[in-house]
Amino acid sequence: MAVRYIRVTPTVDLFAPVTRAFGDIAVIGKVTTPATPPADLLGVEVPAVFTDPGEAARRAPGPLGTSIGLAFAQSPGPTTVWGVRVDSGSPDYDGALAAVAGLDVQFVVLADLPLDATSAAAAGPIGKLAAHVDTVSGTGGDGKERMGVAMLAKGVSDPTVVSGALATDRMVYIAHKSDEDAAAAVTGAIAGYPPHISMLLKQVLITSPSFTPTEIQTINGEESQEGPLPAGPAGHGVNWLSSPSLIPGQGVYLGEGYTGNPAGKKFIDVVRTLDDVSFRLKAQMIKTIGNLRISRSGLRALIGQMESVLDPLQQAEVIDSYTVVLPLLALLDKDPATLTPSQGAQITNAHSQRVVEALVTVEYAAAVHRLDITLKFQ
Repeated sequence: MAVRYIRVTPTVDLFAPVTRAFGDIAVIGKVTTPATPPADLLGVEVPAVFTDPGEAARRAPGPLGTSIGLAFAQSPGPTTVWGVRVDSGSPDYDGALAAVAGLDVQFVVLADLPLDATSAAAAGPIGKLAAHVDTVSGTGGDGKERMGVAMLAKGVSDPTVVSGALATDRMVYIAHKSDEDAAAAVTGAIAGYPPHISMLLKQVLITSPSFTPTEIQTINGEESQEGPLPAGPAGHGVNWLSSPSLIPGQGVYLGEGYTGNPAGKKFIDVVRTLDDVSFRLKAQMIKTIGNLRISRSGLRALIGQMESVLDPLQQAEVIDSYTVVLPLLALLDKDPATLTPSQGAQITNAHSQRVVEALVTVEYAAAVHRLDITLKFQ
């Protein structure tokens, strides 16, 4: 055998983090069974994935297929929509939402179902939808975070209908004057944009006459123009469809990008971006579990893994800045002789319990929603 002056032993340790879609939708609704139904007519509480609105209209004719078609009609729009049928006579929304809980979707909407006193009750369909998105987002597992979308009844401009458990930042509410399913259309419009894009003044392909200025003020609340700094968006947790005169044409646009909780995460893009960044970090860091050591080099590698997720987001101006702090690393960098008993105990506990705390602070690069210009002539 010849002398090998250089020996190379190749190993493969390639890792591709799992990715999460940002605009997949689940639509729950009723089906109108035709006189001659297709052989593959959608079954009750059996989720089916659609990538073609024509196929949805064929397999789920009626409100469900129509709403799926409205979601697909948006530009940009979703790539995948799940349809879940409920019985037309005795709809079981609990069963349908349970079927949706296991799907990897980011939005859930109830087909052609407006928000009123009955549907908003805890036992009502939209009350159950709000509870569903809250519960699944909190306990449904990694990647199951989601938002619900619901529409007010046609022409209603009173935002007080959104109250109690409905006022959650996991819900999006829309006021409209359309005969179509505004909730499905808005859901499709939101799903077409990346998470960090503000939904303010994004077009919704639907026919909906505009609200009057008085009605918009009722929906949104008054925004004071007095004082050294102008007021930002007011908001009562309800968005509206509008046709601004400053935008050419007669298109219909979202008048704001609020969630249902004006006192919490107020804007849709904040909730979506938080979900997206959280999942990216978890997907990248999973390979470190059981492999990286709790040592100076191991914790520095841990920081590097987090930076590999956050740096591209900063370069893309999704986030403005970030910091990553590992308190344990500061202790490990110290001379062991200078450690206090408490600091030494913290290191010992980390080694024995095999838990590392990381503090990640992100400054979000938010979009402009209001612009105040002082025009001075001299």
